[in-house]
Amino acid sequence: MSKTSKLIYFTICYIFFICANLYLSGSLVDKLAQGYTLSNSVFSLNYIKNTGAAFSLLQNSRELLIILSVVALVLLILYVINHLKSISLKTCFFIALLSAGIAGNLHERIVFGYVRDYFQLNFINFPVFNISDILINIGVIALIILIILKRTK
Repeated sequence: MSKTSKLIYFTICYIFFICANLYLSGSLVDKLAQGYTLSNSVFSLNYIKNTGAAFSLLQNSRELLIILSVVALVLLILYVINHLKSISLKTCFFIALLSAGIAGNLHERIVFGYVRDYFQLNFINFPVFNISDILINIGVIALIILIILKRTK
């Protein structure tokens, strides 16, 4: 596959993931603000405003988290651009997923001053999280697996 095709694939995946992320997150928060509730033994929808990062790290460090997010996005995009010849479509897909998650949280930090979290796991003590966090975690885990599989060949 050509470099241009891979870049187009990455861009389309990224745009799809970020649009879906922002739309679904906005819809969920709107429903929760209107009084919608959902709770079962697995998870609850519990809207909170998170001024920090994962696990309540760096609370009230908005500017630092914005800078770190921008740096991470730039590095990921530069990696894709600089490795288009050798990068696989799977890797492009998961970097796009990771980037969209980072961009979703970045967007909320810039627009709202905090990240809107709403998924709460009821079967374990775990921080409340959002769709962007899910995209970030899936992207990171998948990329780690791809790196391990590549090194074991």
